[in-house]
Amino acid sequence: QLVESGGGLVQPGESLRLSCRVSGSPLDYSAIGWFRLVPGKVREGVACLNRRDGSTYYFPSMKGRSTMSEDNAQVAVYLQMVSLQPEDTGTYFCAVETDGLGCAGGFGPWGQGTQVTVSS
Repeated sequence: QLVESGGGLVQPGESLRLSCRVSGSPLDYSAIGWFRLVPGKVREGVACLNRRDGSTYYFPSMKGRSTMSEDNAQVAVYLQMVSLQPEDTGTYFCAVETDGLGCAGGFGPWGQGTQVTVSS
């Protein structure tokens, strides 16, 4: 089970660091990603870590303003977000790939996510 945390209310231009922790056993998936659901849009990718080659792919949604990382024990991944804007308001989720296609595949399961609100 993946549990997201770290969301909150920030002002435009501020930063947040989101965490995704595994309840129970260490992360053991070939890819893990951050996604978000913002009002008026379908769920979109933010960043994806391909653990087979160590590469990280950043989706257009927050490219240049987000950095995904993983801790050495591989029990958590993080999403550092900077220069947040009101349009970044939404619920942020982490999920693992489910079909062996890495960052290009399907992801799940979906937890409750963590709410990010950017407002002055």
